[in-house]
This record gives sequence, structure tokens and C-alpha cells, in this order.
Amino acid sequence: MTNRATAAVELQAVTRRYGTGESAVTALDRVDARFEPGSFTAVMGPSGSGKSTLLHCAAGLDRADAGRVVIDGVPLDGLSERNLTRLRRTRVGFVFQSFNLIPALTAAQNVALPLRLAGRRPAAGEVSSVLAEVGLGDRAGHRPSELSGGQQQRVAIARALVTRPAVLFADEPTGALDATSGKEVLRLLRTAVDRHGQTIVMVTHDPLAAAHADRVLFLADGRVVDELTGPVDAELVAVHTARLEAARTVGA
Repeated sequence: MTNRATAAVELQAVTRRYGTGESAVTALDRVDARFEPGSFTAVMGPSGSGKSTLLHCAAGLDRADAGRVVIDGVPLDGLSERNLTRLRRTRVGFVFQSFNLIPALTAAQNVALPLRLAGRRPAAGEVSSVLAEVGLGDRAGHRPSELSGGQQQRVAIARALVTRPAVLFADEPTGALDATSGKEVLRLLRTAVDRHGQTIVMVTHDPLAAAHADRVLFLADGRVVDELTGPVDAELVAVHTARLEAARTVGA
């Protein structure tokens, strides 16, 4: 039997609303979701279904209006902003569609940034090791402008992994990349799960990207409405996505 305290991330009846009165929008509606250590979950759904809101609430970037979020055994609702920031810096990694690298810093300095923000000097070889993991051991001294888009995203992945977080959240990580670079990024994420037991939660609209995951959660109108578990097939993901889009069109 699984010990419930071991989840990398757990959402319990999480609700998030924006606005007030008649204009209020419920982005998440009592969502329950559990992400096990070493799992790779893709989150999909039509535009406006609550995918990014789920990621932001699960990562502690946004506060839920009701319900509970627990990261690595720590409930977020009882944390001060300072302690929440500390938790995000040490236990959570982020990879976004826009790479969010600091232009004036080298690849190595960008990767080391989360450690320095957490008040820790990188150990000898720590940064070079994680850059080597993403195939950029020879690009440590290059600035973002000297790297391709795919290389910049790999630096962003290295930066997310350097703290060995309990969970890595990825929001459309291949959205700004060509097909070849996108496949390489997905391969690196898959390797992080298989080789290092990294937990990854990835928002995507791409069935081919979702097929790299162990599980796909489908959202509609702020609720989890369907789920596929691995091995995940891209064609099956596309069928489920099209079904949700069709249902949304009929209901509009």
C-alpha cells in the first residue's frame, strides 16, 4: 500500500477563482490530483481548461482559494511568503516555453543561479556535471545569445535540475522550438525521470510531447475529466483531445 505522505505533489479539492461577482471565472473546480515520485505526467485540455492554473497552484506560484496543495510532504497553505519562496527554490524546478535565461550570464552562471539564490555556493563540478547531463558540457562559458533555442532550453532544464527538486514543472517546454530541438528536450526530460527518478509535471497541447509521459491528465472547465496511463500513445492522446474540443464546441 502506498504511503500517502510520499507524493511528490498532491492537490486536494483545489479551487481557484478569478474575478468577483457575475464576472468571476472558476479556473479550477475542486481538483484532486496526485503525482508520485519518479513519475512523468502530461496535463492537456482545451484552451481555458485550467492547465496553467493547475501548474501554477501546484507549484506554489499562485495560491488556491480552497483546498490543499502539498509538495514533498509540506502543505503550502500554512507557509509564509518567505518560506514558500524558500520551498520553491529548493524543492521545485521550472521550465517554461520562454527560456527565461539571464542574457548577461553564461550558461554555467544561469545554471548556478538557483543555488546562489538559496544561499549556497555550488560544489566543485556540480554545475558542469548537470550541464554535461543535458549535452552542453562544452558550452558552459557561452551566453544565451550564443546558443540556439534548443540549447537555451537545455540550459533551462539544467538550471531546473541543479537543485535536484522534488518536482519539475514544465509549461509547454517545446512550444518555441523546432521539431528536432523539441524531441531532444523531451528526450532529456524522459531521461531525467528514468535515470534520476525525477518527478515531472508538464503542460502541453502536443500529443507527441504527451506520449513521452507515463500518464496524461485531461482537463475541461477546471476539472480533471479523463486520464490515460502508460505506455501513452500519441494517436490515442489526439483522439481524447479532439473529443474534448468537440464537446466544448457543442457546449459553447
